[in-house]
Amino acid sequence: MDEPRFVLAGKLAREYLLPPSGPARLDSPGGNLLYAAGGLAIWGEQPGLIARVGEDYPRAWLKMFEMRGYDTRGVQVLPGPLDLRTFCAYSESWQAYYTNPVAHFAARGLPFPKSLLGYQPPAKGPEERAASAPEELRISDIPPAYLSARAVHLCSLNFVTQTQLISAFKGGTASTFSVDPSSHYMQPPFLDLLRALLKGLTAFFPTDEELYALFRGQTNDLWEMAEELGSFGCEFIIIKCGERGQMLYDSVSKRRWQIPAYPARLVDPTGAGDAFCGGFLAGYCRTYDPLQAVLYGNVSASLTVEGPGAFYALDVVPGLAEARRRSLESIVLEI
Repeated sequence: MDEPRFVLAGKLAREYLLPPSGPARLDSPGGNLLYAAGGLAIWGEQPGLIARVGEDYPRAWLKMFEMRGYDTRGVQVLPGPLDLRTFCAYSESWQAYYTNPVAHFAARGLPFPKSLLGYQPPAKGPEERAASAPEELRISDIPPAYLSARAVHLCSLNFVTQTQLISAFKGGTASTFSVDPSSHYMQPPFLDLLRALLKGLTAFFPTDEELYALFRGQTNDLWEMAEELGSFGCEFIIIKCGERGQMLYDSVSKRRWQIPAYPARLVDPTGAGDAFCGGFLAGYCRTYDPLQAVLYGNVSASLTVEGPGAFYALDVVPGLAEARRRSLESIVLEI
C-alpha cells in the first residue's frame, strides 16, 4: 500500500440528524474527520485517517472508506464498545440543537430510535488540560508510514492531544501543518498556551465566535486577533465566518483578504467547516498560495452543504468544483 501524502486526524461519529424537512438521517457515518476527508477528496486527494473507534463501529463503514480511496491504517479499533453517537436537530432557520433528542423527535411526530436510547450530549465548558478519555488520540496511534506524509491536518480535538500530535508529526517529513481548534479551549486561560501549538503551523482555522470567546475582554477586532495569533508563529490565520465566508490573514506579508461564501443551495450544513479545512489543505499543497487555498476550501464547503452526508460532495458533476473556484476568484476583496 502506498504511503498517504495527506494525513488527517480527528473523530469518527455515528450521526443522528434531523433536518428542517425531509427524512431523518439515523446512524449514518460522520464526524469531523470524515467531512475533512471529503473536503480534501473533492480535489482528487486520498487521505490517511487517524481516529479511534470501538468494536461496535460498523466494519462495513471502514470498508466503504477504503473503497473511496481513504487509507484506514490509522483507525484504531479498541476492544469493547465506544459510544460515538452524535445528535443534531436543525430548525427552519438552520439553528442547530444538540440536546434533548427525545423532545425533537416527538415535536416532529417521529418515533424515537432505540439505537439512540441513553444518549448524552458532550459536556460543554472549558476543557481540562489532560486528555485521558479512551476516544482521545495518542501518539502511538500514528502508523509509521504516516510520518512520511507531505501535509497533516488536525480536526477539532483536545488541546493536549493536538499539541502532542503536531509535535510527533514535526519529527517526520511533513512541511504543511494545519489545525482546527476546539471551542472548549478557545477561552482566555488558554491564550498563552496557544503559543506552543501555533508555533510552526501553516494554518489555523478558528471561527469568529471562537475568537470572540478567546479574546473576551481584550478586543472585538477580528483582524487584531488574527494578527496576535499570527505573531505566535503561524503563517496563516483563516477565520471561518459561516455564511459570510472567510477572513484570511497572512502573518508574513501582513496582507488581509475577505472571501465571500459561494452561494450554495443549503440542504445540510453539517461538516461544512471541516470540509473547508480539507479543501484548504488540498489547495495549499497544489498552489502554495494561501488565498487560492481558501478558495479550494470555500468550494469544498459549498459542495458539502448541498446534500446529506460526508460523501455527497464526492459524487457531484466532474468539473463543478473547479468552475466554482474560478467564479470566486473575481469577488475576493483585499482589505
